[in-house]
Amino acid sequence: MIFQRFALGLVGGLVFALQAQATDITRVTSPSGVEAWLVEDHSIPFAAINLAFRGGASVDPEGQRGAINLMTHVLEEGAGEMDATEYASAVEALGARIGFDVGDDALTVSIRLLSETRDEGADLVNAALTEPRFDDAAVARVKGQVMAVIRAEENDPNAIAAKALAAAIWGDHPYGSSINGTADSVMPLSPDDLRAAKDRVLARDRVIVGAAGDIDAEELGLLIDRMLDGLPQTATAPLPAQATFAPQGGVMVIDWNSPQTVFAFAQPGVSLDDPDYFSAYLADHILGGGGFSSRLMEEIREKRGLTYGVSTALSNGVSGSSWRGGMAASNASAGEALALLRAEWAKMAEGGVTDQELADAKTYLTGEYPLRWDGNGKIAGILAGMQLIGLPIDYPDTRNAQIESVTAEDVARIAAEVLDPDRLQIVLVGQPEGVSP
Repeated sequence: MIFQRFALGLVGGLVFALQAQATDITRVTSPSGVEAWLVEDHSIPFAAINLAFRGGASVDPEGQRGAINLMTHVLEEGAGEMDATEYASAVEALGARIGFDVGDDALTVSIRLLSETRDEGADLVNAALTEPRFDDAAVARVKGQVMAVIRAEENDPNAIAAKALAAAIWGDHPYGSSINGTADSVMPLSPDDLRAAKDRVLARDRVIVGAAGDIDAEELGLLIDRMLDGLPQTATAPLPAQATFAPQGGVMVIDWNSPQTVFAFAQPGVSLDDPDYFSAYLADHILGGGGFSSRLMEEIREKRGLTYGVSTALSNGVSGSSWRGGMAASNASAGEALALLRAEWAKMAEGGVTDQELADAKTYLTGEYPLRWDGNGKIAGILAGMQLIGLPIDYPDTRNAQIESVTAEDVARIAAEVLDPDRLQIVLVGQPEGVSP
């Protein structure tokens, strides 16, 4: 779906999901020097290539929040001599798929090509990247779609909570605002503004490539250069600075006329390069990331029926990390649900986990990840995502061993160091009863 964030949930989807049979990753360098990671699979005449341009919506021009997002979704609305309809027809005629999306950390191009028409498909990708038309009618049409999303979010308590939490924890950093922008920032954007926005992110020095399927290293290198031919060497905007988690905890209540209260909460997280990252990941699975087996689900839903669901996750973007979660409860029970959330947060920090909880979490996390992704398209996306967030190329071969090496003492230590209910920044959207800061 368009207009969705890309990176904040990246680790949960990418770090723990690469197929077991897809671990033979080859590092490829194109003739012009662009690096790519490749998993070959010649069982069907099809290849998937994912291009990720670092920076994404975080390099929006000042005062033009939403420009990168709008520009991204106009890229496929015509290129070179082809208008939007002609471009779509050309892609379809090749049996190809070319999709554009953007998030906080990257603008992504997802490419699916049949082997017999690879070169022609690469030429269409190149046209969109180097010769986008930005026709007035196309810009107006996509702008209307973005504005519809912005208006819908203004009346969605989940979106309201997410935006308020992001603003509270990240402040003026791009992470602190929606990639969609606002009506005031999006409506004035012109085709010339979109051309300038394109040059801020689409450049050879920003590209990351993941590929999988019926293509070898030499063929991939040539195809990459064909797709990127004519693209500027350097982007016109610097990459964003690291984000700083701003608040020291507390409760923000946003009055909303609804029978239930939506919760969004976060505290400082654990970075991917922290040696205790996997200990924190296991702690999160047991606390709230493990679905119905998690402590929060057991205490708040199963025992008391206060919510349909509560979840947590370690959220690791390129520029910052948080430990976050969400749920919803009736206004009348919001205070009790909040007290239980804080109590379980403190219990994990003070008491760690049991041996059985840890064993169950390890069994689940090491057993399910090979099943999560299937197909070359998903593998190509994973390979690009691994590079974006800085994972080593041998990660799929070492991941399970790193999880198995974590002890209950490791989990207790990182939980005690990081988890603190007093540092939780909590946003409540509704008319909650029994809530105190």
